[in-house]
Amino acid sequence: MGMISEFKTFATRGNVIDLAIGVIIGGAFGKIVSSFIDDVITPLLLKPALVAAHLSKIEELTIFGGVKYGMFLSAVINFLIDAFILFLIIKAINATKKKEEAKPAVSSSPTQEQLLTEIRDLLKKQ
Repeated sequence: MGMISEFKTFATRGNVIDLAIGVIIGGAFGKIVSSFIDDVITPLLLKPALVAAHLSKIEELTIFGGVKYGMFLSAVINFLIDAFILFLIIKAINATKKKEEAKPAVSSSPTQEQLLTEIRDLLKKQ
């Protein structure tokens, strides 16, 4: 088998395609979450603190005349908000999965035990 045909087999395998789709969807979802955090959550949470410090952005915080610890603080806050939002999303997804699993499966055909019980009962009647 030539290298090109091996590559074609590898690239068209379901796992690779599923992974590629997952990466693309994950990238798009990451942009949505980042925008939500940067444009909605962070301004709502930090606005009072920034006004009190007479700053417009947290990144402007400095110490010792030039060490921009505000950039680090911003990254930490963004990470914590990201993690919390993703936690809530995963928790909601897991809750819906549990509801689906909790529904009993309706069996249209009787089980083997039910059939044997019916046969036994019919034999007892004879």
